[in-house]
Formats: sequence, C-alpha cells, structure tokens
Amino acid sequence: MKKAVLLLTASLALGACDPVTVAPTANTQGGTIAAVDQPAMPQGDRVLLWGDTHVHSINSIDAFSSGTANADIDSAYRFARGMPVIFPRTGQRVQIDRPLDFLVMADHAVGLAISSRIAAEDPSILKYPIAQRLREMLLNDGGRALTTAAMGQSNLTDEEREAFLRDLRSDDVMGTSWQGQIDAAERHNRPGEFTALIGWEWTFAPNLRNMHRVVFTNVDGDVASQFLPLANYLTDGPEDLYNYFEQTRARTGADFVAIPHNSNLSEGRMFELTDKNGNPFDAAYAELRAAWEPAVEITQYKGSSETHPALSPNDEFADFELRNMLLTGVPTDPLGGSYVRSALLRGLAEEARIGVNPFQYGIVGASDSHTGFSSQLEDNFFGKLGEDYLPADRLGESAASIIFPAAQMSAAGLAGVWADHNDRQSIFDAFRRKEVYGTSGPRMRVRLFAGYGFAAGDADRRDFADHGYRIGVPMGGTLAPGNGRAPQLAIRAVMDPEAANLDRIQVVKGWIDDNGESQEKIFNVAWSGDRAMRSDGSLPEVGNTVDLNTARYSNTIGAPELATVWTDPEFNPDHRAFYYVRVLEIPTPRHHLFDALALGIDPATIDITPTIQERAWSSPVWYTP
Repeated sequence: MKKAVLLLTASLALGACDPVTVAPTANTQGGTIAAVDQPAMPQGDRVLLWGDTHVHSINSIDAFSSGTANADIDSAYRFARGMPVIFPRTGQRVQIDRPLDFLVMADHAVGLAISSRIAAEDPSILKYPIAQRLREMLLNDGGRALTTAAMGQSNLTDEEREAFLRDLRSDDVMGTSWQGQIDAAERHNRPGEFTALIGWEWTFAPNLRNMHRVVFTNVDGDVASQFLPLANYLTDGPEDLYNYFEQTRARTGADFVAIPHNSNLSEGRMFELTDKNGNPFDAAYAELRAAWEPAVEITQYKGSSETHPALSPNDEFADFELRNMLLTGVPTDPLGGSYVRSALLRGLAEEARIGVNPFQYGIVGASDSHTGFSSQLEDNFFGKLGEDYLPADRLGESAASIIFPAAQMSAAGLAGVWADHNDRQSIFDAFRRKEVYGTSGPRMRVRLFAGYGFAAGDADRRDFADHGYRIGVPMGGTLAPGNGRAPQLAIRAVMDPEAANLDRIQVVKGWIDDNGESQEKIFNVAWSGDRAMRSDGSLPEVGNTVDLNTARYSNTIGAPELATVWTDPEFNPDHRAFYYVRVLEIPTPRHHLFDALALGIDPATIDITPTIQERAWSSPVWYTP
C-alpha cells in the first residue's frame, strides 16, 4: 500500500491545526458513469438541511403520561425554530443550541390529542360522557391514569370501553385532533427558513414487537385536511399502510414517506422476509415496500439500529448505544431482522431472487423525543421523557424507575438532507431519492458520490459536489456495470464546527458472493494523524482527551476534515453490492458523566462507558450487475 497523502484543506480555518490524512487511492482513468433510474442533476449545488423527523408533544398519549412534564405542540415547534421556551417539568427556560431547518411532529395517530384535549377541557370532546369519565380519572389519579385508560388498559367497564372505542376513535374526534396538528404545522411553516412537515406515527406493535413507522407528506394543510392519519388499530400489517397511501394519493394527490424506526426493538420483525400472512415476498410486494419506505431511522434515543456485535463480529464499532429488547424493556436475542445492515444485505439477496430490492433504504437519524424538544447535545440532554429530566432522576438512589431511563440512552440523532430548497416538496424529494444521511447528534457535513471516472485529486476540488453530480451519483444512487471497472467513492466529511474533530472515515461494504451468501467488510479509507494501517486493515485508536474528573475534552487530536477517493480493492463485477460511509468523531463525554460528576457520584461505579464516539452514516450507493 502506498504512503498516505496529507491534504491541508480550507477547513483548517475552523480553528484546528491537524493535517488531513487521506487513504491511498487507485486512479481509474476515463470512462463515463452508468446509472440506473437517477433523477436529473441539480442546477448548482444542493443545500444541507438539518432536521428531526420524529418528535412527540403532549398530543401523543404516552408523552402525556407524565401530565404537564412535557411540551405542547407549539412549544415543540418554537424550540426547533430556535426560540427560548419553558420546560413544563421545571418551569425553566430552555433553548436549542442551533435552530433546525425542518421538523416532523410525529404524534401517535392512536389516541391523537385525546388526553391533551380532555386536560384542556375542550368542549368538542367533553360532550362525550366517556371523555368526562376520563377527565375525572385525570383529576383524581393524574396523567398516567388517563393515558393508561386511553390505551385500553385501565379498569373501565365494558360499557365505558365500548363508548371509548365508539366515540373517541370516531372520525369526528380524530378529524378535530388532526386539524389541530395541521394548523400547528401551518402556523410554523416558513418556506426558505423552516419547514414544518405534516405527519404522524403509525404505532403498529404486534406482541410488543416494534413495527412503528413515522409518516410525513409533501402537501400543505389544505390537502392534508382531506384525509385522516391511519392509526395502527385499523391495520394488521404494513401492507395496510401502503394500501392507505395508494388510495389516499389517488383521491387527494397527497404523497407520503414512511420511515421504519427502532428496528432494534422488533425482535426480528421489522425486516423479516414474509408479508403479514407469512408469504415470501414477491416482486410486486417488494416494489410496493420500496416505493413507500425510502429511508430508515438508524439511531435515536432508544438505541442504534445499525448492527450488533453478534451479527458483525469483525466490526470494532458495532457496539454503539445498543438496546436489543422489546418495547417492555425485556431483552431479546440480536436477530438480523432487527438491524439495518442486515436488512441491506437481505435486500441484495431478495433482489437476486425476485428482481426487486425491498430494503433499498436511505439512512437518517432522529430523536423520538417525548418531551417535545429535539435534544442532540450530550452536555444538555433533556432525555426522552420529562419524568427523568433532572440528574437526580437519572442516577443514584432516587432515580426514576421507567422502561426507557435517560441514563441508558445517548442524546438524539439528526437527519441531514441534501435538498434543492428548504420547503416541503424539496425535502420530500430528497428523501425519495435517498440523498439523506443520519448522525448521532453532531452536524458533520458528509458527501458521497460514486462513479467510475474520479481521479485521486478530486477529493480536494473546490467544485467537489458539482463534479460529483456530473460524473457520478450521490448517496442513495445506483450504479450499473462500468465495463468491469471497480466503483470509486468520492467522500468528504467536515466536522461540526461546534463539536469534536474527526477520527476516521470508513466504508461499509455488503455483497452477495458466488454461493449466494451475504458478506460484509469494513474498510478504513481516511483518518487523522500519522497512524499507519495494520496488515489486517485496522487502525490504532485515535486516542482520548476526555478528562473524567471534569467532563471536558480537547480537539488536540483528530482532524477537522477528511476526504478521499477510494476504489474497492476487492471488487467482483458479478456481485451485487452496497457501500455506505461511516464517519467517527474522536471520543467525547457521554451525558451521564456530566450528571455523575454534578451529583458527586464516582463515574467508575456506573456500568456505562463514560465516553462516546459520535458518528454519521451516509445513505448507501448500490452496485447492480
């Protein structure tokens, strides 16, 4: 292997002084791109937008369970737009560190706004006797009792339960609640500045195996008012959701994106290879699924869904923020149907079998916040629920006993979207073409283009993106054969200017071998410092500057930017394959370290690693023989 090349880039102006190490590359001369079903090239470069596609307000019945601890929908929007708001749990003023560019308020369709409307004494719902009964329970026993009742798990009489199902699940009640969601989105939507995407969560969970999807649409409020969100109790599988999309689009013109989330809590159900009736996929079903689910949520509060050490034993970074369990908190075995990388591999195998890839997913991160606030910073983490927002609620003898304790979670993920404009249709289009990526919270700037005509110096071009679009396909794209040539990946990653330096860039490759077996391999392709790659392809650790006594770190290691043009050294033109990029930061303090030190607790007594290596995951590019 040739000696690595050092590039001094414009990102040095960000304040760090480490040179950029670019892995050796092979220069493939000549040739033009061969692409399949690619959208038109943009006029100029696209803009990078940051958003959260998965936030709940007290209009979600589970977020309401702690009563006034969590925020209303307007506070959630105002927080995301960068305004100071009041945290209901404490009465203190809170503010996001940097405004988001877009948001999906994904309140659950089941029981949408019932609890909050009863608490607000909305006369349009209190006209129903069952709503008055629930209000009585709220006053006597608090928000959790009302939520439990609304979920059908309380001591309601048979008559009351029948009235609940008849009245509070009626189109009249749902219609008013849905209009409230639409009106809030319309109040806060500012095209060009902030986009409020109208959406909800389809909360399907057979036997408490998580099969949830976040749904959002491209349309404005006038069209969204022409349909009601589909709730999980009206369905018995994702096929019903896809059929709802088909019918609603035909009737109203609205289009939809569905994003599977928390596959790590599905016990293998999210990416199983049979439909709801137990039949293997056929081409028609695979096309339907691929059309409506262009992206998947790879990380959020309830854990990472990329992969698991049991599934990827040769991936030294496979143990990131793991929560392999059911929605009840009961641990389960790690199964391939629960993780995104395994799904991508299964998709290749299914494509070889039936001609269509049902799991050709783009990748995003999100929060699944139930406080109403999208919270990405480890040093200012609000938690998933208001119930354990305070440090003493999380650690020590008075820690709250809940299924999803904040101490076991890291701060939220984010979606990075390369869009033509900051508006509903442009963001929707970016999801559809999969030109999106996810991070565990920091706002690293990541680009990926794949093709056959890149040169080694292209990683440092001033017109990097324009050149990438011109001769290649961006993340989310598909490559046809290139006359036997190996795909080249042009990759650039820039640190979040308000976060940590970068450790390395890795390419994760998955393919189907000659025997029809799934294979995966991790390639270190660019890294900081003067580390030398070992003979097995691994790298020495970047180091760790975190002071466990103060929860501080320094950017004296790592690099502000990493870039490379990488050619697959093990390419076989007959093998279906995907490639995605993983970018790692240097280690930084995890949020529970701040809490432990503030409470005077020895971090060494807590069975959680006190540091975290934040990361980004690009959407894949696919190679099809």
